Amino acid sequence: MFFDRDYFDVAYPLFVDGFFNTIIYCTVAIAIGLPLGAVMALMRLSNRWYLHLPALIFIEILRNIPFLILVFLVFAALPSLGFSGDPVTLGVIALTAYGVALFGESIRGAILSVPSGQMQAARALAMSYPRALRRIVFPQMLGYLLPSLTNQIIGQIKESALLSILGVAELSLAADNIVGMTFVATKTYLILALIYWVLTAIVAAVMRELERRLFSSKRRSHIALSPTTTTSQGNGR
Repeated sequence: MFFDRDYFDVAYPLFVDGFFNTIIYCTVAIAIGLPLGAVMALMRLSNRWYLHLPALIFIEILRNIPFLILVFLVFAALPSLGFSGDPVTLGVIALTAYGVALFGESIRGAILSVPSGQMQAARALAMSYPRALRRIVFPQMLGYLLPSLTNQIIGQIKESALLSILGVAELSLAADNIVGMTFVATKTYLILALIYWVLTAIVAAVMRELERRLFSSKRRSHIALSPTTTTSQGNGR
């Protein structure tokens, strides 16, 4: 029977703890990774080799190796360098570093998607480079960034499941513990898949709503700045 009271007495608290732990770990990784990814993107776009080269090496290495290998490297390398963090801290560091590389490349692509004439015009008006980025480039790049950013965030949520291999208490480890306690595997992993699907679907819906609001705002601004049909007809007379 699918709805087994004894099973859910065991599974429910473990799934709830794993769910909230996954949200916390991913939120921390994304909150740190996004601004660091923006810094990494600007370093990659810099003409100074000592900024461009380290960012290029960091991004190319991290985004071209499997996340599982990165997790093993973090858990093996950092303690040998004197950083004796617990599994949760090391897992969040690995997830954040992976996000920095992916976010950085997405942000760089979004910045390059904005016509270069926009920056040139801003610089011609004596805007400083940081102010031109903040006032001109960043608002325009959001439309290019949000779709890829949605994929990156969903990807990080799914990649966080690999942290269970090293004992980080998140959703996948909760499912493994439930199977070990109840010996019910199929139902447990179906529920786990459903939870991940719901979580990523919520993220996708929120990001779609942000994208819709962004384009609605741009459309209203465009209409406000454009001459109305009535005015155009009046000028034609």
